[in-house]
Amino acid sequence: MRAVVQRVSRGRVVIGGRVAGEIATGLLVLLGVGRDDTPEAAAYLAGKIAHLRVFEDEEGRMNRSLLETGGAALVVSQFTLYGDVRRGRRPGFDRAAPPETANALYETFLAELRALGVPVETGVFQAQMTVELANEGPVTILLDSEKTF
Repeated sequence: MRAVVQRVSRGRVVIGGRVAGEIATGLLVLLGVGRDDTPEAAAYLAGKIAHLRVFEDEEGRMNRSLLETGGAALVVSQFTLYGDVRRGRRPGFDRAAPPETANALYETFLAELRALGVPVETGVFQAQMTVELANEGPVTILLDSEKTF
């Protein structure tokens, strides 16, 4: 499971002119589910994101987590995080989970994040979405449940 995590002052997902999910201060999480991912990977990544210290403390240091700041998460599924362009110019998505598996693990991830006490908003799985955000910092972190980066 892979995630691109961005610290935001606002974020929202728009589908067909309608807002599907919206947050103020918090984290925008673009989440990709891999073919070999498990519910344990979803729980690991949810815990890592909830406790990720990327918010500033009183001294201006990135030392506070989403849980400590009371922020929310806007989670958007994005299978293209498993795009492989090592050969050619067109991404291959062989390592991405099939939609049924990906959706189930996406929902598991959301449930795990909520169980930790994080308010969660979402996009719509497999929908064509417009994602709007104001990345603060900018702070962008890459996470992988296999710990490859």
